[in-house]
Amino acid sequence: MAAIDVSLFTGIGLSEQKAKETIKNEHVSQLLKLAIEQAKRCGLSSVDKDVGKLLYNVATRLKKQIQSHQGLLVDYIATKKITTELQLNAAMDYLLHNPLPPVDTTRLEQESGVGVAITPEQVEEAVEEVMEKYKKELLEKRYNFSAGILMGEARNKLKFADGKMIKNEVDMQVLHLLGPKTEADRQKPVTKKAENTKQNESRSKEPQTESFLNPDGSIKSFMQVAGEAVHFHKVGENYKTDGYVINEHTMERLKKHVEAVKGKVHSRFPPEPNGILHIGHAKAINFNFGFAKAMGGFTYLRYDDTNPEKEEEKFFTAILDMVQWLGYQPFKVTHASDYFQELYDFAVVLIKKGFAYVCHMKSDDIKGFNPPDSPWRNRSKEESLRLFEDMKAGKIAEGEATLRMKHILEEGKKDPVAYRIKFTPHHRTGDKWCIYPTYDFTHCLCDSLENITHSLCTKEFQSRRSSYYWLCNIVDAYCPVQWEYGRLNLNYAVVSKRKIGKLISEGHVRDWDDPRLFTLTALRRRGFPPEAINYFCGKVGVTMSQTILHPSMLEACVREVLNVSAPRAMAVLDPLKVTITNFGDAPNDVNVPNFPANEAKGSHRVPFTATVFIERDDFREKSDKNYKRLSTDQPVGLRHTGYVITVEKVIKDDDGNVCELLASCKRSAETDKPKGFIHWVCEPLVCEVRLYEILFHHKHPEDKNVVPGGFLTDINKNSMQVIPNAYVDVSVKNAKLYDRFQFERVGFFTVDRDTTSTKMVFNRTVTLKEDPGKK
Repeated sequence: MAAIDVSLFTGIGLSEQKAKETIKNEHVSQLLKLAIEQAKRCGLSSVDKDVGKLLYNVATRLKKQIQSHQGLLVDYIATKKITTELQLNAAMDYLLHNPLPPVDTTRLEQESGVGVAITPEQVEEAVEEVMEKYKKELLEKRYNFSAGILMGEARNKLKFADGKMIKNEVDMQVLHLLGPKTEADRQKPVTKKAENTKQNESRSKEPQTESFLNPDGSIKSFMQVAGEAVHFHKVGENYKTDGYVINEHTMERLKKHVEAVKGKVHSRFPPEPNGILHIGHAKAINFNFGFAKAMGGFTYLRYDDTNPEKEEEKFFTAILDMVQWLGYQPFKVTHASDYFQELYDFAVVLIKKGFAYVCHMKSDDIKGFNPPDSPWRNRSKEESLRLFEDMKAGKIAEGEATLRMKHILEEGKKDPVAYRIKFTPHHRTGDKWCIYPTYDFTHCLCDSLENITHSLCTKEFQSRRSSYYWLCNIVDAYCPVQWEYGRLNLNYAVVSKRKIGKLISEGHVRDWDDPRLFTLTALRRRGFPPEAINYFCGKVGVTMSQTILHPSMLEACVREVLNVSAPRAMAVLDPLKVTITNFGDAPNDVNVPNFPANEAKGSHRVPFTATVFIERDDFREKSDKNYKRLSTDQPVGLRHTGYVITVEKVIKDDDGNVCELLASCKRSAETDKPKGFIHWVCEPLVCEVRLYEILFHHKHPEDKNVVPGGFLTDINKNSMQVIPNAYVDVSVKNAKLYDRFQFERVGFFTVDRDTTSTKMVFNRTVTLKEDPGKK
């Protein structure tokens, strides 16, 4: 193809730099060259800057599905029927709504203002009406009033009026009303100062509404946080999407589709049932279910069970369980295997149309992106139909034949496999089938059969989009729209099913729900609230690029949610006994608020006796100026009791370790305010507490450039610490599995499934504050 000279594009008004950039894009530069040549054939001896700008817009902005209409638009531009960008935009919008030939040129011209001449008198009258509407505000704010409001409303009255003409008229009428700018008009407007200090202080004492909460106190949903970034086609307007394939049946199929879904969004979440869902899937679940729910629509949970060798019932159950745990209910639970017959019928159609063939190349020979052409690519339709039937009947051995599609994926992979032979019984269909469809064949057709409106998938499937559209159209099926978004991953984690299986089999973690993993079952077991995970996914947003974040960002969201949802209790992980020698008439129990910042949310009572247990590191024999807890020369307050204790005697064992303190107590009102207050327990429950840290030492444990020995050599041996005999106050004794608490001054904890009738087990969910060492 001949190179395009820069002068061709600079000759229509493009700068030299923009012309060179345009030439780099072969597709756009060829479209622009054709547009210029056609404009000249229409009688233009040269293309002026205004026409050139419109031709450039046609070449760069005309969507693929209506590029066949480029010639029509160029004719309108060259003959000066379309002279403004407003008109061109209106014309392209009309064609996008009516993409199939023949074009109703009468309607096109009406919609794009062809022949509409806006007179100066009309502009003057429209601006006068707008000025009258805002006259009071204009006189008050003068030149600080936004002229853009005036121009915008005037343009709405005169859709195809020239923008410069409207601006000039607005400027003139504003000057006539207000007169020339004064010195005061030239001053920058002074913003209102904050209210006086006393008002600010009183406001600061009022409870503040956290950014993640709705006015009713509920946690904001995924779409409430991320929704502003989500802009998809409306139901039935699939054809407006870039790359969508349009043919003579498209509009009729879309009409039937809209009737079938009753105008409602229908999405789907299609996991493979061969592993446990992880944090990346949480984003996919939120995106699919959250978007449909926000739009008043529905979401299928469709198991992609086309590989009978890897499917296990526990994974089916766990996937549904996690979807529901995150707060979503599937519209229907379906399986790709539900459609095996329909998929087979589509394959037959593909063969009959000459777009698929039976191939005998070995799987190793067709791997990668540049395999040799199949010697069977041009075999007859009749022979491929017969062989495909033999494959289905079990007459051809496994690995001896595949059905391949005559198509090249965007990524360059040629003739992807549609069906392969596997003599493995399927968990749902038994021995009925011995040929199974691949993802490339199954996914788009299942979406079509279920009338999916928005097929949302991760970015790596962008290279399959053209194949998606091609296949639906080639078999004469309704074609949904595929939208892609970036995956979500975390540092210091592995989520591969195979690698997690390796961690389990080699004893580094206990199972798929080990709280050190980032599977959803593990996060639930660790105590992460589902609302916090949804909120985190919403904050990450709907980006196109892959997102890899530090786990502390997820933990921060968890901390925010638990701070307003986890009731307080007291626990001592390393107990030190304190005997109060003058306990006397002190109360036998005290009231502890469930949420100290909001006592209206209730309270509970805990025993308060002469024998108290405190954290061992809350005591030192000698204090210093920065130490605010208990020592022999410094009293301390006991939280919620109204008492201050003072050490009278330190008792040590034979090795010199402190084993008990004897102390006296006074009411807080009878003594000076202590430097600090500490938590404590009396008559506690003896519980097991498990403290968790990050499982791997390095951010990228799978990167062999960072960890040459592989991820199994990067294990943090101190990722779990078990405290077998921690003391927890009795308020938690009736807690159920996964109930969450804030152990005051210690962290957030949840009840583990290893809890028995004789001993409770707690997992630390997160610390109260982020560990500075994690940054």
